[in-house]
Amino acid sequence: MSESSEMPESGATPKITPRISKITELDAHHQATVEKIFTHPAGHNIQWHDVLSLLQSIATVTEEAHGRYTVTLGSETETFDSPRRHDIDEQQVVDLRRMLRAVGISPTSAGS
Repeated sequence: MSESSEMPESGATPKITPRISKITELDAHHQATVEKIFTHPAGHNIQWHDVLSLLQSIATVTEEAHGRYTVTLGSETETFDSPRRHDIDEQQVVDLRRMLRAVGISPTSAGS
């Protein structure tokens, strides 16, 4: 499915809907990544390539220069820098939790 947007009324921001219509459309690998993101305390073993794969399946992801990615999910846009190591840092976990919650994605909604 593709991302869609509705035309706004006079000057309003367009409404952007996620690429998936139901959270249960996440495959098992992406569901596991969502669970890791929401684990408390923030996990330190969440690999960037897993997060990027999840984001590419549910959001609009644009690769910029120097390993920077612009991610639009719902009405929110965030810029993420590719981590120097394989795992994402704690601030990235916090940002991802906020973005995912905003569109109704959580470990309980990601399961089939």
